Amino acid sequence: MRRRGDVLLLAVLALLADGPLHGYEVRKRLDQRLGVFRALSYGSLYPALRALQAGGCITETTGQRLPGTVSPRRARVVYEITAHGKDRLAEMLEDSGPEAWEDDAFGVHFALFTRVAPRTRLRVLEGRRARLLERLEQLSRSIERTQAQLDAYALEAQRHGLETVRSEVDWLERLISAEAHPGTARPHAPHPEEKH
Repeated sequence: MRRRGDVLLLAVLALLADGPLHGYEVRKRLDQRLGVFRALSYGSLYPALRALQAGGCITETTGQRLPGTVSPRRARVVYEITAHGKDRLAEMLEDSGPEAWEDDAFGVHFALFTRVAPRTRLRVLEGRRARLLERLEQLSRSIERTQAQLDAYALEAQRHGLETVRSEVDWLERLISAEAHPGTARPHAPHPEEKH
């Protein structure tokens, strides 16, 4: 749970680095730009905002009207990143270790790749590939062990999982190649989910 919480803090800081936002807008943009937070509740968001504020990463003001928003009936709280928050964001992005290779965390880190150095992007992509190759091996062994005991649909579900992981590994291979050879044209490499 703590890992998902850390990813949420990273995502919120990245959004606020683009400009001040109301809490409602933070939640909306987390869903739109970083889809792993589709089911995020305000019960998770506001503690994260309070933690960032307590750490000196963001400030809040009440009653400020943001450009392009309708004046609310009651004063809304606006969150804004601080200089310390910007430093913390850069630190969190560059310090992308094994936690950045996991499913939810990888999506957020990948969506923020324009903010990090090429070596960091390569490290995250290679780490994700290594994690998926481990998963591929486990899934293959699982299918071999259990295929005689499974009905046709359960077996197909496992095969589908295997193909999904293989597809993502292929996608990562193309991205790694493009990052490793920056002088070459970057091929359009759709994420496996984009193919459907």
